[in-house]
Amino acid sequence: MTHAATTPTSPEELARVRADFPYLERPARNGAPLAYLDWAATSQKPAVVLEAEERYYRMSNGAAGRSTYQLADEATAVWEDARAAVAAFVGARPDQLVFTKNATEAVNLLALAVGHASLGRPAARGGAPSAGADPARRLCLGPGDEVVVTRAEHHANLVPWQELCARTGAVLRWMELDEEGRIDPGSVGVLTERTRVVALTHASNVTGAVTPVGEILPRARQVGALVLLDTCQSAAHLPLDFASLSADGVDAMVLSSHKMLGPTGIGALVATQELLEAMPAVLTGGSMIEHVSMESSTYMSGPARFEAGSQPLAQAAGWQAAVGYLAELGMDCLHASESRLTTRLLEGLGQLDGVHVIGPRSTDERLGVVAFSVAGVHPHDVGQFLDAEGIAVRTGHHCAQPLHEHFGVRSSSRVSLGPCTSAEDVDRFLAAVGTVRDYFLR
Repeated sequence: MTHAATTPTSPEELARVRADFPYLERPARNGAPLAYLDWAATSQKPAVVLEAEERYYRMSNGAAGRSTYQLADEATAVWEDARAAVAAFVGARPDQLVFTKNATEAVNLLALAVGHASLGRPAARGGAPSAGADPARRLCLGPGDEVVVTRAEHHANLVPWQELCARTGAVLRWMELDEEGRIDPGSVGVLTERTRVVALTHASNVTGAVTPVGEILPRARQVGALVLLDTCQSAAHLPLDFASLSADGVDAMVLSSHKMLGPTGIGALVATQELLEAMPAVLTGGSMIEHVSMESSTYMSGPARFEAGSQPLAQAAGWQAAVGYLAELGMDCLHASESRLTTRLLEGLGQLDGVHVIGPRSTDERLGVVAFSVAGVHPHDVGQFLDAEGIAVRTGHHCAQPLHEHFGVRSSSRVSLGPCTSAEDVDRFLAAVGTVRDYFLR
């Protein structure tokens, strides 16, 4: 998909944004200002998010949905207001959003639901179910069926499908990558009449490459596959509209609060009403039941069916504040700002001897997430050197080992941008990376 250019954040606006983030008040290890460049792993939080969490605990802490006293009513309102706000932020309805403890649990929730639905109900043969077929039939998976992912997946959107295939006898297949780490359009042919599930990232957490969903969804719809989109990397950087995505063939997507300026400990599965109605309960217990006897139980419908147990209420309050903050900043404006900084970053890295970018060299259809290697220096050593300079980056395989194998490396260093990132942060990073080889190889 193509994103329209918008005016980037001005220096004055960036200064006001940076004033909203308390982490910038603390010095780095070397006493210098902290250049935090690990937003793809976890985002820093603006004050409004911290205040929302504290306000809930101080003033409205109660048992949501479990009583009629004032605090319980307020807690219930916090929960449902947060559901409505997060859903609206990504163009969904409140009854389409299921809260989970994180995006990993959201992927597993869908994979386990497919597995449960498949027990004792083998998929009918005689061709793939169409997109308009009985949703329950679309959940059935068995021997001879196929699940398709991509080599670019985070382990959280790969391992659950590996496990599902092992339990059901289905076959896991995947779309390959080109030399820049983008999904190879020619790999779309891996989707066949046997494909039942397509699970793919919206943007890579290693290369920053945005998936060409417009080239993949028509084929997925043609074969009647269930489609899950992992938007953990894109949701805080690109405007999303689940209504449009679902019209194009996306059945569900997952969100991660802590990558969207929100708290840890909460995520979401956003799904069509038809899919939620067809999915069997996975986690069972309190809050998701209609009637319980000693012999059996019946379950609630909609999101409540999948939200067993006590809710992460304070985290929900914080997440609502986070999406409100992002909306106020403007997603198009944020993307324009990050694109400008990504250009600066890529051009700077391209001028450094011995530094190799892992992924696309341009900002076309990519996010401000750049993995790189330094010849002769282990990524962990690169990370420690930068930390000593007051710069925080990620090192390791970033929960994406198959992608690293594609590039012939075991791990990398990674820099990623966020709303607080300044040109000075990028320039400090480039200056420091430029001295890494001299330090270790002199």
